[in-house]
Amino acid sequence: MPDGNVSEARLSSVLDTAVDGIIVIDEQARILVFNKACERLFGYAAPEVIGQSMNMLLPGEFARAHDGQLADYITTGVKRIIGITREAKARHRDGAVFPIEVSVGEAVTPAGRQFIGILRDLRPRRAMEQRLSQLQSDLVQLARVSALDEMGAAVAHELNQPLTALMLYLQAVARVSEKLSGGVQPQVSAILEKAVHEAERAGNIVQRMRQFVERRDPVRQLVDIRPLLDDAIELTQIGIWPRPHIHRDYAEELPPVLVDPVQIQQIVVNLLRNALQAVRDRQEPEVRVAARALPGEVEIAVSDNGSGIPTDRLPTLFKAFASTKGIGLGLAISRTIAQTHGGDLTVDPGGDGSGARLTLHLPLPTPEKAAAPRASPDPGVAWSYDEASP
Repeated sequence: MPDGNVSEARLSSVLDTAVDGIIVIDEQARILVFNKACERLFGYAAPEVIGQSMNMLLPGEFARAHDGQLADYITTGVKRIIGITREAKARHRDGAVFPIEVSVGEAVTPAGRQFIGILRDLRPRRAMEQRLSQLQSDLVQLARVSALDEMGAAVAHELNQPLTALMLYLQAVARVSEKLSGGVQPQVSAILEKAVHEAERAGNIVQRMRQFVERRDPVRQLVDIRPLLDDAIELTQIGIWPRPHIHRDYAEELPPVLVDPVQIQQIVVNLLRNALQAVRDRQEPEVRVAARALPGEVEIAVSDNGSGIPTDRLPTLFKAFASTKGIGLGLAISRTIAQTHGGDLTVDPGGDGSGARLTLHLPLPTPEKAAAPRASPDPGVAWSYDEASP
């Protein structure tokens, strides 16, 4: 067999055994090579596409722009995507649009310039990312349910106090009413007012518990950080008797932040529960929540006067399941939530007579994000020969 035929057979074998799709087109965007992986990826047999325009594999507006982009590249010679890897969108034979990763190379041949595209289906990666996102959501929900389980035994006690007071006040109303005539007296009005206040307090506790544990999609909104922190502190104190005093050190000027308030409360509750656990054996326990504004961010710090975090715990501090005692799953989830908000969760381990300090950093919203908090750009781009996508 002549050497040329051997080389051609070898190349054909390489193309057919490649896991990724390989397409070769000429300067007129006509398909010259369409390997087996491309047949599986697009649903076409090679004879159906050889000689056809590359546009048949591109969706909608991307297909319409493709010829012009290719002509611009050939005219200017400016390499914008040649030799790099980027994401693109492709169209299956059945019309379905799907994401791909594509690398484009160029070859100069006697028949003219040709362009080689190596394509990889991104749908398995997207499915994995979606699965990981769902897993993260499940872990957050697990942490909330776990926290609720620990607080659940105390809910009856917490509700019993205001509801018992309510009953006593109402009984007092009945007794006073029996002795009075001529309408409701000021004493009766005062007692009724106290009864209403206690009933409202009981309702607020139940409402906060429901918001804290319910499963829902994240919703970011501009919120004032002070009441958010106050609610988180009250949630943390449920079930602890005597109720621990948590110092609040809020700066006077705190700009609003663009966050999911329930998720941020989840972080603060995790940090506070860890801090309270760290000082449980102290004769004079002290836990402090501080909030201040810094350039470009709001900083929320939870500190205690415990013994600090041991040095050997630091490498695994933010790893899920690294611990089963407070510092573990909660901190792993908390840092992930902070980072998805564009911020972070950092730690000063303390020690040598000072307690730990964990700091939540939340970025201040830009005017664009504040105006459209739910906007999210489509990450997909076309396989083009120019930086700009249509």
